[in-house]
Amino acid sequence: MDTDEVIARNNVRIVGEGERTLMLAHGFGCDQTIWRRLLPWFEADHRIVLFDYVGSGGSDAGAYDPRRYGRIDGYAQDVVEICRALDLREAVLVGHSISAMIGLRATIRAPEHFSGLVMIGASPRYCNDPPGFTGGFDREDILSLLDMMEHNFASWARMLAPTVMQNPEQPELTDELAHSLAANTPGIAREFAEVAFLSDNRDLLPRATVPSLIIHCTDDALARPEVGEYLQQHTPGSTLRMIEASGHFPHVSAPEATASILRDYLRAPPSRNGR
Repeated sequence: MDTDEVIARNNVRIVGEGERTLMLAHGFGCDQTIWRRLLPWFEADHRIVLFDYVGSGGSDAGAYDPRRYGRIDGYAQDVVEICRALDLREAVLVGHSISAMIGLRATIRAPEHFSGLVMIGASPRYCNDPPGFTGGFDREDILSLLDMMEHNFASWARMLAPTVMQNPEQPELTDELAHSLAANTPGIAREFAEVAFLSDNRDLLPRATVPSLIIHCTDDALARPEVGEYLQQHTPGSTLRMIEASGHFPHVSAPEATASILRDYLRAPPSRNGR
C-alpha cells in the first residue's frame, strides 16, 4: 500500500509546528476529534499526527477486512504503516484505552519510529482472571455488552456514554460521546469491541521497547487504579501518574490536568532503559 493510500485509509491529518512529533491514537468508539480539547496545549511546539482507525470517523470503511482487524495486530500494523508513510522518527505515541495496547504492540514491532509511549486509561485485559488479575469485568458482562451492540446499537451507545464518561455535571461531554459512539458503523464497532474487551495483552508488557507514561484517573469504571498499578509493575521503563478525576476520558473531562502531566513527561522523558 502506497503513502497516499495509507493517508486516505486512516484519514491522517497533521497539525501544529515543532521538531517533536506526537501521534494521537483515539480509543474504541471515537475518532480523532476526541483530542481537540488537548490540542491547544501542544500545537504551538509539537507536530501532531491525528488519524482514524478503519471504520471510525473519516476513514475508508471500505478498507475494513475482518481477517485483518479481528485482532489487535491489524490495528497496530495500521499505526506502523502510518509511521512509515510519514517517515516518523522518535515520535511519542499517545494512546487512549485500547489504543494504549495497540500502541504498545506497534512500538514493539517497529521501535525505530518511536521514542516513547503514553497510555491513557489503559488496561491490558478487561476480563477478570482470578486469582491473579482483576480486570474489572466478568466475561459474561462483556458478552452481554456485545449482544446489546448487535441487537440495539443506539440504546447501547446511550447506555455506555454516561457509564464511561462519569461526569454528570458536564452533560455535554456525555452527549458528545454518545453521538460519537452512535456514529460508528455497527458491525465494525461490534467487532472492534470484541477485540478491545476480550483481548489479553498482558504478555506484551515486559516486551516494551520504549519508556512509557501511564495516566489513570482515580475513579474510572473501565480501568481501575489497581490496573494502572499492574501496568506500572509489569512494564519496564514505565511511570504511573494519577489524575484526581472521574471517568475514562481525562483528555476530554480534565484536559488541563492531562496536558500538564503529558508536558512534564515530554520535558524530561526517561531513557529507554527506564533510568
